Amino acid sequence: MLENHAKLMQFFSSTDEVVGRKKLQKMIYILKKCEIPFEERYQFHFYGPYSEELTLRVEEMCNLGFISETKEEKKNYYQYRYKLTDNGKAFLEHYENNMPPLHEHIATMNEKSSRFLELVSTMLFLEHLPKEEVKEKVYTVKSTQNYTDEDLENGWEFIEKLRTIH
Repeated sequence: MLENHAKLMQFFSSTDEVVGRKKLQKMIYILKKCEIPFEERYQFHFYGPYSEELTLRVEEMCNLGFISETKEEKKNYYQYRYKLTDNGKAFLEHYENNMPPLHEHIATMNEKSSRFLELVSTMLFLEHLPKEEVKEKVYTVKSTQNYTDEDLENGWEFIEKLRTIH
Protein backbone atom coordinates (compact mmCIF):
# COMPACT_ATOMS: atom_id res chain seq x y z
CA MET A 1 0.00 0.00 0.00
CA LEU A 2 2.58 2.60 1.02
CA GLU A 3 4.81 1.80 -1.95
CA ASN A 4 2.57 3.83 -4.28
CA HIS A 5 2.47 6.66 -1.73
CA ALA A 6 6.28 6.59 -1.56
CA LYS A 7 6.52 6.76 -5.36
CA LEU A 8 4.40 9.90 -5.30
CA MET A 9 6.50 11.37 -2.51
CA GLN A 10 9.58 10.61 -4.61
CA PHE A 11 7.92 12.63 -7.36
CA PHE A 12 7.35 15.55 -4.97
CA SER A 13 10.93 15.29 -3.69
CA SER A 14 12.13 15.91 -7.24
CA THR A 15 10.63 19.42 -7.40
CA ASP A 16 10.13 22.42 -5.17
CA GLU A 17 6.39 22.40 -5.70
CA VAL A 18 3.60 21.59 -8.12
CA VAL A 19 1.04 24.31 -8.70
CA GLY A 20 -2.44 23.08 -9.58
CA ARG A 21 -4.42 19.90 -9.17
CA LYS A 22 -4.92 19.57 -12.92
CA LYS A 23 -1.20 20.01 -13.54
CA LEU A 24 -0.38 17.34 -10.94
CA GLN A 25 -2.82 14.89 -12.54
CA LYS A 26 -1.36 15.49 -16.00
CA MET A 27 2.27 15.29 -14.87
CA ILE A 28 1.81 11.89 -13.21
CA TYR A 29 -0.13 10.57 -16.22
CA ILE A 30 2.52 11.79 -18.66
CA LEU A 31 5.28 10.21 -16.56
CA LYS A 32 3.33 6.96 -16.47
CA LYS A 33 3.08 7.07 -20.28
CA CYS A 34 6.88 7.59 -20.34
CA GLU A 35 7.19 4.23 -18.55
CA ILE A 36 7.80 5.65 -15.07
CA PRO A 37 6.25 3.01 -12.79
CA PHE A 38 3.26 4.89 -11.37
CA GLU A 39 0.32 2.55 -10.86
CA GLU A 40 -2.65 4.90 -10.60
CA ARG A 41 -5.48 4.04 -12.99
CA TYR A 42 -6.74 6.81 -15.25
CA GLN A 43 -9.94 7.39 -17.17
CA PHE A 44 -10.86 10.14 -19.58
CA HIS A 45 -12.57 13.08 -17.88
CA PHE A 46 -13.45 16.73 -18.56
CA TYR A 47 -9.82 17.91 -18.58
CA GLY A 48 -8.29 14.79 -20.09
CA PRO A 49 -6.93 11.77 -18.22
CA TYR A 50 -7.89 11.79 -14.53
CA SER A 51 -7.14 9.40 -11.67
CA GLU A 52 -9.39 9.27 -8.65
CA GLU A 53 -6.74 7.01 -7.04
CA LEU A 54 -4.18 9.80 -7.38
CA THR A 55 -6.57 12.32 -5.83
CA LEU A 56 -7.18 10.00 -2.87
CA ARG A 57 -3.48 9.21 -2.38
CA VAL A 58 -2.53 12.89 -2.38
CA GLU A 59 -5.32 13.57 0.12
CA GLU A 60 -4.07 10.73 2.34
CA MET A 61 -0.48 12.03 2.16
CA CYS A 62 -1.71 15.52 3.10
CA ASN A 63 -3.64 14.06 6.04
CA LEU A 64 -0.52 12.17 7.15
CA GLY A 65 1.51 15.39 6.96
CA PHE A 66 3.82 14.10 4.21
CA ILE A 67 2.62 16.58 1.57
CA SER A 68 1.45 20.14 2.20
CA GLU A 69 -1.46 21.54 0.23
CA THR A 70 -1.83 25.31 0.14
CA LYS A 71 -5.08 26.74 -1.22
CA GLU A 72 -4.86 30.16 -2.90
CA GLU A 73 -7.81 32.21 -4.02
CA LYS A 74 -7.54 33.51 -7.58
CA LYS A 75 -10.01 35.75 -9.43
CA ASN A 76 -12.74 33.15 -9.92
CA TYR A 77 -11.22 29.88 -8.75
CA TYR A 78 -8.90 28.29 -6.19
CA GLN A 79 -5.40 27.11 -6.98
CA TYR A 80 -3.54 24.49 -4.95
CA ARG A 81 0.19 24.20 -4.32
CA TYR A 82 1.77 20.90 -3.29
CA LYS A 83 5.12 20.39 -1.56
CA LEU A 84 6.88 17.56 0.22
CA THR A 85 7.07 18.29 3.96
CA ASP A 86 9.89 17.51 6.36
CA ASN A 87 7.82 14.55 7.61
CA GLY A 88 7.57 13.35 4.02
CA LYS A 89 11.33 13.66 3.57
CA ALA A 90 11.87 11.69 6.80
CA PHE A 91 9.50 8.97 5.57
CA LEU A 92 11.40 8.72 2.29
CA GLU A 93 14.66 8.10 4.18
CA HIS A 94 13.18 4.74 5.26
CA TYR A 95 12.03 3.80 1.78
CA GLU A 96 14.22 2.17 -0.83
CA ASN A 97 13.99 4.37 -3.90
CA ASN A 98 13.42 2.26 -6.99
CA MET A 99 12.25 5.15 -9.16
CA PRO A 100 14.31 6.47 -12.05
CA PRO A 101 15.55 10.07 -11.68
CA LEU A 102 12.62 12.42 -12.25
CA HIS A 103 14.17 15.88 -11.87
CA GLU A 104 14.62 16.57 -15.59
CA HIS A 105 11.17 15.23 -16.56
CA ILE A 106 9.48 17.29 -13.86
CA ALA A 107 11.44 20.46 -14.60
CA THR A 108 10.55 20.13 -18.29
CA MET A 109 6.84 19.68 -17.49
CA ASN A 110 6.74 22.36 -14.80
CA GLU A 111 7.80 24.92 -17.41
CA LYS A 112 4.61 24.21 -19.36
CA SER A 113 1.08 25.44 -18.74
CA SER A 114 -1.70 23.20 -17.45
CA ARG A 115 -3.47 23.81 -20.77
CA PHE A 116 -0.49 22.43 -22.71
CA LEU A 117 -0.12 19.43 -20.35
CA GLU A 118 -3.85 18.77 -20.78
CA LEU A 119 -3.27 18.60 -24.54
CA VAL A 120 -0.21 16.34 -24.21
CA SER A 121 -1.93 13.96 -21.78
CA THR A 122 -4.98 13.78 -24.07
CA MET A 123 -2.71 13.00 -27.03
CA LEU A 124 -1.00 10.28 -25.01
CA PHE A 125 -4.38 8.86 -23.97
CA LEU A 126 -5.21 8.53 -27.68
CA GLU A 127 -1.73 7.62 -28.96
CA HIS A 128 -2.79 4.09 -29.91
CA LEU A 129 -4.61 5.73 -32.83
CA PRO A 130 -3.03 7.10 -36.03
CA LYS A 131 -1.82 10.70 -35.61
CA GLU A 132 -4.50 12.11 -37.94
CA GLU A 133 -7.20 10.43 -35.85
CA VAL A 134 -5.62 11.75 -32.64
CA LYS A 135 -5.80 15.23 -34.14
CA GLU A 136 -9.47 14.85 -35.10
CA LYS A 137 -10.41 13.51 -31.66
CA VAL A 138 -8.48 16.26 -29.85
CA TYR A 139 -10.32 18.86 -31.91
CA THR A 140 -13.62 17.15 -31.04
CA VAL A 141 -13.20 16.44 -27.31
CA LYS A 142 -11.19 19.61 -26.62
CA SER A 143 -13.07 22.00 -28.92
CA THR A 144 -13.39 24.67 -26.20
CA GLN A 145 -9.59 24.81 -25.82
CA ASN A 146 -9.12 25.91 -29.45
CA TYR A 147 -5.90 23.95 -29.94
CA THR A 148 -4.14 24.58 -33.25
CA ASP A 149 -2.16 22.31 -35.59
CA GLU A 150 0.94 24.02 -34.20
CA ASP A 151 -0.12 23.14 -30.63
CA LEU A 152 -0.42 19.49 -31.62
CA GLU A 153 2.93 19.51 -33.40
CA ASN A 154 4.50 21.06 -30.27
CA GLY A 155 2.77 18.36 -28.24
CA TRP A 156 4.29 15.53 -30.32
CA GLU A 157 7.74 17.15 -30.08
CA PHE A 158 7.34 17.51 -26.32
CA ILE A 159 6.36 13.84 -25.95
CA GLU A 160 9.40 12.80 -27.99
CA LYS A 161 11.65 15.01 -25.85
CA LEU A 162 10.29 13.56 -22.60
CA ARG A 163 10.71 10.00 -23.81
CA THR A 164 14.39 10.59 -24.61
CA ILE A 165 15.21 11.82 -21.09
CA HIS A 166 16.96 9.12 -19.06
